[in-house]
Amino acid sequence: MDLSIGQSAPNFTAKNVDGKLVSLKESLGKITIIDFWASWCSPCRKENPNVVNLYNEFHAKGLNIIGVSLDDKATAWKEAIAKDKLTWTQVSNLKSWQDPIAVTYNIQSIPATFLLDANGNIIAKDLRGVELKAKVAELLAK
Repeated sequence: MDLSIGQSAPNFTAKNVDGKLVSLKESLGKITIIDFWASWCSPCRKENPNVVNLYNEFHAKGLNIIGVSLDDKATAWKEAIAKDKLTWTQVSNLKSWQDPIAVTYNIQSIPATFLLDANGNIIAKDLRGVELKAKVAELLAK
């Protein structure tokens, strides 16, 4: 699977916290971040406040985020979402590193991010913090 910049991001469908199936295609905004993370991942949890601020600042301008968790325990996953105030769409197959989405996207470490345009094409990967904010601001200013 070619996941390089300019390629189309593979679509996926998984259950959200309420058990409803959600697909990447129906979650696309003007700009979309696929955020791979897990409740047990310390660097992910440290990055979450940055992502919350980013979402709060740019969601009204067209930013969507879909979180893909590599958790394997629903309780820990849902508690982390609540504690970190992650208000955007969250999905997980609760299969840790064997999550089919993580396998499709060749995720070897987390946090990992894919930035997509409105058509679902990959425009940037693995940006965090100020780099991610700068890229989102630049793209949404167009």
